[in-house]
Amino acid sequence: MAVHKLLVDDFEDENYALLAIHCDVEDYRLAYFLNQTLATKLARTEEDLDFIMSKASFSVFEWNNPHLQIDWHLVKNHCLVEEKETISQGLFAGSNDKTWSVHCFLPEHQSVDYFLKINNGGGIINEKGILNTIQKISKISTAYSLDITKLKSKEHLIFN
Repeated sequence: MAVHKLLVDDFEDENYALLAIHCDVEDYRLAYFLNQTLATKLARTEEDLDFIMSKASFSVFEWNNPHLQIDWHLVKNHCLVEEKETISQGLFAGSNDKTWSVHCFLPEHQSVDYFLKINNGGGIINEKGILNTIQKISKISTAYSLDITKLKSKEHLIFN
């Protein structure tokens, strides 16, 4: 009887493009600009993307086109989280002080403001054409493609 081994890498779906976007507009405005220029229909999901170990939640806009078998996800990279800190010594001992910390969706790319994941279900994605169109938006500083094979936190990009 033959023995078959399944490796975890066998289930990785690397047939998507990941674009990094640098801009200082709010997430809903960026989704609006992308919808206008790329003829997409990105809409905010009912629930934000959050992780069990982190208190952070990241806004997600998605567009699923069943006719073209294409999925687009726009994810905000930064989340500002309020943390309460109790002061244990000194004049103000016992008082609660609020501190803020920034959490990143993909920590290895902290300078990126948004990520656009395009999954074409096995087809070819015209990354250069999409990037050229995105870079023409006046509110966007820059946009470029990321090498998904070098990502350390690929598991964050699994949305379903």
